[in-house]
Amino acid sequence: MSKTRPFLLRMTIALGALVAPLLLGVPAASAASADDITWSVTPADASGADDRGVIQQELDPGASRADFLAVRNLSRTEVTFALSAADGYYTDNGRFNMLPSDQESVDAGRWIDLPDSVTVGPNATVVVPFTTTVPEDAIPGDHAAGIAASVSSTGTDAGGSQVGVESRVGFRVMTRVTGDIVASFAVSGIDSGYDMSWNPFRPGAARTTFTVENTGNASLVVGGTTAIGTGSAVFPDDGAPRQELLPGESRSFTVAVTDVWPTFFVPGSIDLVPTAIDLGGDAVEVAPQSADASLWALPVPQLLVLLGVLLIVSALFWRRRRFTAALDRAREEGRRAAGAPVAGGAASGAEADDSGIPSEGTDAGPGRADGLSADAASTERLR
Repeated sequence: MSKTRPFLLRMTIALGALVAPLLLGVPAASAASADDITWSVTPADASGADDRGVIQQELDPGASRADFLAVRNLSRTEVTFALSAADGYYTDNGRFNMLPSDQESVDAGRWIDLPDSVTVGPNATVVVPFTTTVPEDAIPGDHAAGIAASVSSTGTDAGGSQVGVESRVGFRVMTRVTGDIVASFAVSGIDSGYDMSWNPFRPGAARTTFTVENTGNASLVVGGTTAIGTGSAVFPDDGAPRQELLPGESRSFTVAVTDVWPTFFVPGSIDLVPTAIDLGGDAVEVAPQSADASLWALPVPQLLVLLGVLLIVSALFWRRRRFTAALDRAREEGRRAAGAPVAGGAASGAEADDSGIPSEGTDAGPGRADGLSADAASTERLR
């Protein structure tokens, strides 16, 4: 291998760390090493690489199957690649990966027998045979493994220490052991929350987190719908990696649901409809499940608006009552003011009666006779 400049070494360390976990699930892949090496690894037949991106095989317990892989060296120098097989798994973001070389496999990674290394000339391809042998006591169902060709290098980390970097490129090997195939799953850890919009005329959003566990022995592709109140959302989102779970795996999902109005108690549900297929492409029956995802959402902005309306209505009603009461008092005072002269005239008449001067047309009684006598006496004196 040729000596590499420090700049290329640093670039290779960064690229190697990124390439290894990302390229195991693609049909053909390439990577860069500390020696500026580029290569690809694909399934193959005896004559060379074929069009398979993933090896899928169905075997009985105790059975074996021979297959091939092709390692292509795209570099200008001869390279010796280390070959390895290890148990496979899916990461939290749905990407396939295989256990690193410092972790021991316990399942399908141990079923694959292949050479420890292969030397490939510049711009050349070498076909390598390998064999998968299923143990007699293997559990029926799906078992995942990965096969990779790798190059190791050393570099210096930020602290000045020497570190080793293993750059791997490989593909998946999915083995289904014959027997009773059961596709099942369970939902747990449901947690729903509400993000309120302070605009009273716009709905808020809900967020639901839950965990799906593959409790069967067949691989599942998880999907479904979350409906909360007046909103709903499909998961995974369009364009997102498909969410596949191997038997025994579990994964947490968070789904955001928009256009949800706060109605105090907001009903919600998670409707999961996973799918599973056999190696022939036919669907395997999976019973759908629904789980409760209801939540409480206090409509604070709407209540504030309602309180404001009630205060305005109450103020208008109170003002109307005050106006009505003031009007009634004014009317009463007007009636009293209009009745005052009549009461005064009656008092004057009483005073006239007390003075002995009768009003016209009234019968004075004995007093009238006294008046006439007085008039007669006056007349007599004048005579």
